[in-house]
Amino acid sequence: MLNYINKPVYLIILFIAMATITSCRSSKKVFRQNTTEEFSLQPLESETILSEGDADHLPACVKKYLQFTRAIGKVKPQNMCIEFDAEMYRKPGDKPMKSHSVQYNFYGKYSRFFLMKASKAGIPFRALHIYKKQQATFQVKVAELLKVVDVSGEALTKAETVTLLNDMCIFAPGMLVDKRLTWSEIDSLSAKVTFANGNYLVSAVLSFNEYGALINFISDDRSVLQDDGTMKEVRWTTPVGDYKEFEGRMIPTSGKTIWNYPEGDFTYGVFTLRSIKYNTKVKDQ
Repeated sequence: MLNYINKPVYLIILFIAMATITSCRSSKKVFRQNTTEEFSLQPLESETILSEGDADHLPACVKKYLQFTRAIGKVKPQNMCIEFDAEMYRKPGDKPMKSHSVQYNFYGKYSRFFLMKASKAGIPFRALHIYKKQQATFQVKVAELLKVVDVSGEALTKAETVTLLNDMCIFAPGMLVDKRLTWSEIDSLSAKVTFANGNYLVSAVLSFNEYGALINFISDDRSVLQDDGTMKEVRWTTPVGDYKEFEGRMIPTSGKTIWNYPEGDFTYGVFTLRSIKYNTKVKDQ
């Protein structure tokens, strides 16, 4: 190909390409730097056991959920690390893009760091979500060179606050006694939770089955990213199931992420939990 390009022009292109590569930090490196920093900012404190009395203020169905998941009698979560596989869909009828994700959540000062690696048609993608200090960013890179998504701002932070609440309800039920959450009972199998983090206030309805298992999370406070880069509020639901034991706790291992558009539901993610660890240290990364 060099034979068809003027040599000075080729050198300029090569210089620009090299400058782009060297100036662009990889998503994995940014993820590691942020999680390492957060472990320093939020080191593990003395462990405390979640008691029956801690859950007395919760609606009966939520308290039953804590009993079902065996959160009561276990150490309260201070952080957690999750790994899962997923099939992601860009649009209805699209072929799935297989992915693997790792995320860390911290519960002293709420933060969340999520890194997904995937590929489609042989092209690698990296998606990086960062939520800290009540601000969220979201980036997607192709081959770690080209940013195809780079979003931040209030609408995204509100949406990611809902995601943070969703993680808590599904994967860290021991955190549902947190005083930053407020509850109201709807009926014997559902309750509404409201979560305040700084200036952001979001809510969701939790649905349970007769055994006490959480089966769905429904929120109208999460926005979907449009093709033009704007955010649009759409009802978001995440049905879950297939509970299995992790560190003595019952946690759902399968779930879906669904946008409930007026014209019909769109399932854009199908997830399978691979591992979950609580109260980890930086050396566990």
